[in-house]
Amino acid sequence: MKSAMLAFDDPRWKELQHAYGDAGDIPDLLRALAVSTGQNADFQREPWFDLWSRLCHQGDVYVASYAAVPHIVHIAKETEGPIDFSFFAFPAAVEIARRTGPGPDIPAADVDAYHRAIAQLIDNVSLHRHQAWNQPMLLAVAAALAVAKGHIAAAEALLNLDDDWIGRIKSDEVV
Repeated sequence: MKSAMLAFDDPRWKELQHAYGDAGDIPDLLRALAVSTGQNADFQREPWFDLWSRLCHQGDVYVASYAAVPHIVHIAKETEGPIDFSFFAFPAAVEIARRTGPGPDIPAADVDAYHRAIAQLIDNVSLHRHQAWNQPMLLAVAAALAVAKGHIAAAEALLNLDDDWIGRIKSDEVV
């Protein structure tokens, strides 16, 4: 039997933890995200700033991170028009941290929904393929595809690429 995403009104959110304590505030952040899906030029713009800082804080993930990812992926799936690169970068970063870091295991109640969401990233890329992508979006999409296919090291490298690293690679400065 497949488990569904954790409902926004489920009291279990308050039992889940994020970087600053109980995750009772996450449903409101996810609701805000659902109405603010467009591309952001400012990384400190809400609700992404709070979602990143609470759920993928300095590369650490929490049990609430795993419950939030299916909602983030679902919002991207349902959104028509341009979306922010974090709809791909965030799930990729959570999966990278889960697979490489000391984070907690996925709670049994969230395992199926989480893994389905990671697999859904491939379809979400396809749904948004006709939109203009800047470089951060391209790298986030590539990282999302990599995690969905199990290529964690490649995904991590993609999320860490920036203009400086790309320039160094192009000029053979990387040793």
